[in-house]
Amino acid sequence: MEQHEDKAEELTRRRFMANAVVSLSGVIGVALAVPIVGGFVPTQASTGGEWSPLSEDEFAALQKATETPVKMTFSSAQRDAYLPEQEFEDDVWGIKTDPARFRAARPDLFNVRGATVPYPPMNMGFVIFNPMCPHLGGRYNWIASEGIFRCPLHGSTFNFDGAHLGGPAPRGLDPLPLRERSGVAEIMWIRYRTTTPDRIVVSYQS
Repeated sequence: MEQHEDKAEELTRRRFMANAVVSLSGVIGVALAVPIVGGFVPTQASTGGEWSPLSEDEFAALQKATETPVKMTFSSAQRDAYLPEQEFEDDVWGIKTDPARFRAARPDLFNVRGATVPYPPMNMGFVIFNPMCPHLGGRYNWIASEGIFRCPLHGSTFNFDGAHLGGPAPRGLDPLPLRERSGVAEIMWIRYRTTTPDRIVVSYQS
């Protein structure tokens, strides 16, 4: 009888320890998940991102451009849930074009009520394109001899206005917000989800 009670007590103790370990693991998992998930949540998602200046000389070149896109550099701050804020540089492509022409060339960015993105795709007669291909995020280039943008990864092509011509990309090139403040051109860096026809914001940093 006493031996039976000892076994029952041992089973109860083991069951308690097992439940305690499971409960503690759950608490630790939640504690770790919060900062990890936080690193993937777009910063300032409800109000938009931050504005970053374009290179003054390169934007001056864009103002003089005609039928050739201009590759420009901008600087911005990058931060996540763990590392301190860091400065980084990236390139964007810009074109100078007529508003009526651009609206006709890129109906995917406009409808009868206006822009289909939450900002003007074109400003001051300029359009700034995100440098990442909407297929898998490769960096496309301007092929002057052919008059097209082409992604070297899988061959997606786009015309001067960023309209999709061919290849696996699901949409045309994504525009970035542009504005002028005190004589300085600024953009808002936005990373969009790839492989989908819809423009879904992933983050406001690179």
